[in-house]
Amino acid sequence: MADLEQKFNDAAEKVKNFSKRPSDDELLELYALFKQGTVGDNETEKPGLLDFKGKAKWEAWNKKKGTGKDAAKEAYVKLADELTAKYA
Repeated sequence: MADLEQKFNDAAEKVKNFSKRPSDDELLELYALFKQGTVGDNETEKPGLLDFKGKAKWEAWNKKKGTGKDAAKEAYVKLADELTAKYA
């Protein structure tokens, strides 16, 4: 468990230091997996109609509902590794 936590934290640090910006879809997927892995299911209120960025982030996270925290962290680490190869 501590090993997964360390990999997750390392992946989060790697993502912050990309030299190129990933696509919006890739960023939304990273965001959703990060939130699911740290917070769990999205229980927040859906943002308003004109908050396009907030709504996109909310919907991406909400699609992960039911995914366990550990599974989300593993998926985040895997995605971060893939993106590191492309954007580091």
